Amino acid sequence: MRWTRGHVLGRGSSATVSTATSTATREVFAVKSVVLSQSETLQREQKFLSLLSSPYVVSYKGYDISREENKIMYNLLMEYMPGGTVIDAIKVQNCDRLNELEISNYTRQIIQGLEYLHSNGVVHCDIKGANLLVDENGVKIADFGCAKWASEGVAVCGTPVFMAPEVARGEEQGFAADIWAVGCVVIEMATGGLPWSNVSDPVSVLYKIGFSGESPEIPDVFSYQAKDFISKCLIQDSKERWGATELLKHPFLEQFKRHTKEITDRDLRTGSPTSILDRDVWNSMEESALVGSDFIRQSCSSYSLRQRIEQLAGNSEKVKWTWKVEEEIDWMTIRSNESSGRWRR
Repeated sequence: MRWTRGHVLGRGSSATVSTATSTATREVFAVKSVVLSQSETLQREQKFLSLLSSPYVVSYKGYDISREENKIMYNLLMEYMPGGTVIDAIKVQNCDRLNELEISNYTRQIIQGLEYLHSNGVVHCDIKGANLLVDENGVKIADFGCAKWASEGVAVCGTPVFMAPEVARGEEQGFAADIWAVGCVVIEMATGGLPWSNVSDPVSVLYKIGFSGESPEIPDVFSYQAKDFISKCLIQDSKERWGATELLKHPFLEQFKRHTKEITDRDLRTGSPTSILDRDVWNSMEESALVGSDFIRQSCSSYSLRQRIEQLAGNSEKVKWTWKVEEEIDWMTIRSNESSGRWRR
C-alpha cells in the first residue's frame, strides 16, 4: 500500500508514531516507525498484530520498509485511534480523573480484549494506560512489543509499577500478570496517578511489589463493587487471582451496561435518543447512579532481598535489563531475554 506520512502522534526512545494517509483510498491510519537495524521489537509486535483480530485490539494494516532521510525504516501500519491513550483521556477531564461509570466501561473492554488474547495463548505483558488507545467506541489494547506466547519461557518485560509480584521476583509472567496490571490501570484511571505513588525508583518499586506482600492502595472513595473488583485483580497469589472470563461476570463491569439501558429506556419514553458517550449525559447523571464516582487524588528490611532486586534491576550476570523512558510518564518499559542474556529493544 502506498501512503504518505502525516504529523507525529508520539515518540518513544526508539520508535515514532505518526498519522499516515493511503494515496489510493485516502484512509487515515497510524504508522509506527523505527530504523530497520533497531526494529527487532517492532517486528515482534507486527507478528502478533498480524495474527489478532478483535474489536478490543488495535487492528493491523500491514507493514513495509521505506527509505527516508537516508535511513532505512521499518514501518508497522495499524488502526488510527483519534482519542489517543487512556492517559490522554484522563488529562482532558477537568478533574484529571475518570468517573466510575467511565472506568467501568473502559475496564470491561480491556478485560474483553484480554479474554480474547488469553484464549489465544497470548500474554500482553505491558498493560497500562499508555498502551490503551481510545476512539468514539471506547478502548482498545495496543503496543505488543512485550507480548509473548504463554508457552514461552521466563523473559521479563513490562513497566515496573504495573508488574505483578511474581514478575517482580522473576518467577513467571503469565495471564495472571496481565490481570494484576488491570487492577493497577483501574487505580490509574481513578486517580490520574500511578498505582505506586510513594516509590520513586525501579529498585524500590520492584522490591516493594515482589517481597513486601503489599498491593497498591485502593482509593477509599471507590464504590464497594469497584473495590471488590480491584481486589480480585490484585490477589498476591497468581494462581488465586481471578481470570478475564471470571472478571467479566463481576457486577462492577455491569454498571455501564445497566446505565446505558436506563438511558435508552428513558429516551424511548421521551422520544429524545441520546448517545451514552455524550459529555452532557455524563454531567447530567443522578447522584445515585454515580456513587463512588467523585474521586479524590490519594496522595526494606532484608539486605539480601534488596541485593536480589538490585541484581534483577541491572547488576545480574544471568538476567540483564534495559530501561526505556516512556513519553507519557516518568516510568519505563523493561525488556530482557533470560535465555540469551541479550537485550530486546
